[in-house]
Amino acid sequence: MRWENLTVESGEPGESGGHGRAADAALFGADAVVTRTFDMPEFRGITFHEVRARSILNRVPGASRMPFEWTVNPYRGCTHACVYCFARKTHSYLDLDTGLGFDTQIVVKVNAPEVLRRQLASRRWQGDHVAMGTNVDCYQRAEGRYRLMPGIITALTEHANPFSILTKGTLILRDLELLTRAAQVTDVGISVSVGFTDTELWRTVEPGTPAPERRLDVVRTLGEHGIGCGVLMAPVVPFLSDHPAQLRDTVRAIAAAGATSVTPLVLHLRPGAREWFMAWLGRHHPHLVRRYERLYAEGAYAPKWYQRRITRQVHELAQEYGIGPTRAGTARRIRPAEASAAAEPPATSEPTQLTLI
Repeated sequence: MRWENLTVESGEPGESGGHGRAADAALFGADAVVTRTFDMPEFRGITFHEVRARSILNRVPGASRMPFEWTVNPYRGCTHACVYCFARKTHSYLDLDTGLGFDTQIVVKVNAPEVLRRQLASRRWQGDHVAMGTNVDCYQRAEGRYRLMPGIITALTEHANPFSILTKGTLILRDLELLTRAAQVTDVGISVSVGFTDTELWRTVEPGTPAPERRLDVVRTLGEHGIGCGVLMAPVVPFLSDHPAQLRDTVRAIAAAGATSVTPLVLHLRPGAREWFMAWLGRHHPHLVRRYERLYAEGAYAPKWYQRRITRQVHELAQEYGIGPTRAGTARRIRPAEASAAAEPPATSEPTQLTLI
């Protein structure tokens, strides 16, 4: 495994409080890696590689489509085992398998909270928005044991630093009190990923995740505690979850859970994920292999016409079920109860605005 191959990017806040850490500085050294397995049913077959990271704030590449510049990823690899996960390619940087290895070889940055606290205190840090859960899920199964997120959320709260979390994990509710406290001092955006409500599809394509209805319970619970929660309807899986009746069922369930917004994203198949997904497709839906080869013949993304069709259908359903409108971005502060009613915006018939994070 090539631990030394991962480096701190120049331009990230360094230990000394400034930018300009050498670009070839290892992100963590091989001598700092401890490998563990746990004889517990929920961790059977999973290997954890505990590392001490030298940096935890990651700058998003300039060419990225993401609407944020910084991320925090306390884990690499993910026990959610979603067959389509675009992050699978990152495991190849460690000479790890992007298929089963991604699902079962989990890198844990055990010192993430303390490193983040130090970097947030840097004089060079400008308090930019920090996104979490955009690479692998920070509330995957491992978080139940390692409990890194409470320290991370607390560090961000202490610095009143805006942040957002995207998750498929119900474990986020463990940190409800911390999120509520954070939302009183800074902008906090929570989104839950629910691409479809078909339980048979879920069992095979997202085998390590909580069921879709459990994730929608998270949306409902957060809303009941004053934290507006959007839903990333991702992925919409061509020919498996894109029938108009399926889209309607999913948007109806999202609306019933009280989501503040819904954003559809069509399945994309980057290298690393593409091979694993196509192998899965060949086993479970062999009659669709040729159709996928044609649909994704030009690259990782489905054709624009297909993406526009799905987006239009979901927009229309969202408006029909009364989701939105909302501002760009779902990050928001909790307002005092007595001020909430007075500040409530008037009813509007404008089109629903869909947001990502």
